[in-house]
Amino acid sequence: MLAEIKGLNEECGIFGVWNHPQAAEITYYGLHSLQHRGQEGAGIVATDGKVLRGHRNLGLLADVFKHGELEGLPGSGAIGHVRYATAGGKSLGNVQPFLFHFQDSSLALAHNGNLTNAKTLRKELESEGAIFQTSSDTEVLAHLMKRSRTGDFMQDLKVALRKVKGGFAYMLLTENAMIAALDPNGFRPLSIGRIGDSYVIASETCAFETVGAEFVRDVEPGELIVVDDDGLHIDSFTKDIKHSICSMEYIYFARPDSDIAGINVHSARKRSGKQLAREAFVDVDVVTGVPDSSISAAIGYAEEAGLPYELGLIKNRYVARTFIQPSQELREQGVRMKLSAVRGVVEGKRVVMIDDSIVRGTTSKRIVNLLREAGALEVHVRIASPPLAFPCFYGIDIQTRNELIAANYSVDEICRIIGADSLQYLSEDGLIDAIGRPYPDEPYGGLCMAYFNGDYPTPLYDYEAEYLASLEAQKNGL
Repeated sequence: MLAEIKGLNEECGIFGVWNHPQAAEITYYGLHSLQHRGQEGAGIVATDGKVLRGHRNLGLLADVFKHGELEGLPGSGAIGHVRYATAGGKSLGNVQPFLFHFQDSSLALAHNGNLTNAKTLRKELESEGAIFQTSSDTEVLAHLMKRSRTGDFMQDLKVALRKVKGGFAYMLLTENAMIAALDPNGFRPLSIGRIGDSYVIASETCAFETVGAEFVRDVEPGELIVVDDDGLHIDSFTKDIKHSICSMEYIYFARPDSDIAGINVHSARKRSGKQLAREAFVDVDVVTGVPDSSISAAIGYAEEAGLPYELGLIKNRYVARTFIQPSQELREQGVRMKLSAVRGVVEGKRVVMIDDSIVRGTTSKRIVNLLREAGALEVHVRIASPPLAFPCFYGIDIQTRNELIAANYSVDEICRIIGADSLQYLSEDGLIDAIGRPYPDEPYGGLCMAYFNGDYPTPLYDYEAEYLASLEAQKNGL
């Protein structure tokens, strides 16, 4: 499903290139392939070795750079960002990359993820005289760097990176280097590619195909990558690491043509569909998937179940975006505008609808209704992940259990709420095995499964008290 319909959003996508004569243009095309990770704002900062110049604005990438703004960003190094807000509001001031000018240098900064101790750090920094220009948690890192005062830029950065907690993939740009850093758990994906003598770094490997880059390696948790005119340098800011890749990247967020930790996203989703068919077979006439992120799982389900796969749901790709508050009423209208059921496929048929997840339930209810209105005799729902019952604090905009239908209702109750004839989810072990256990010696095969079982791989810091209070309130039926 489209993120703006489902109500499930990743924070952003980041991309950077070094040693390319058309750095800003390459960054633009790289970001275009990452547009699915954020549609609220976009920006690019480039360096010509002496000056950092940037342009950013609210809206889609093509709208932000439609008046020749790329021509004003000369240089052979650039970083860029497409944004969806999780921390900080929807304002131009929060659109990245941020560009800081100091007395003797400049720094551009972009961030994918969410810091779990940003409020505490911000309070401490403000008490020491720091003045913040944005409400984004990203700005915290720049202030921490300026207060490290080791006398060395890279040491200042390492000190700052050890203070921030949570999920983060950072990209920084100075006059003479491009730098990337990944949190000690590697929640968000980040990879390195190469175009001849140029290096690129991106949130997803699908961006490499777009710009003609060859995959080099993934950025590992706790690593600090520096690219300058002498080439690629790999360092680290901590050795205390534990792989906890966000499982929702495989389930929903990443493009199917991306690879994460050596595992192709489409293949993982197709395997999850096959496993779902083994765990939750239903005798129907046709299998259909909810476009786009569920198509791979639906194909896998159909193959394993020996049932025909059909395009029972079609997405309208030409609906204009509106930047308005996503009320429930508007979400339901958005489903009708962006999805249509194909009467010729589902009329008079027993249908199993495959989706990647259920968040609030409103989207699933509306799609079930669309299929029934198109003449489906039965509508069975199968979900290619376990019930999403716990919030995420590492970069997905679900931070309370109240909005999660699986946190408040049983599977049978959800089935009745969405109006399906039956509903079943993929098991936790089934999902982990289907993805492929990228790090088999780590808990959950190196995946973060907290959204499904509440087992968070890190302390929650600023969110701990509120989260525990919400669990207690829910336990007491408040």
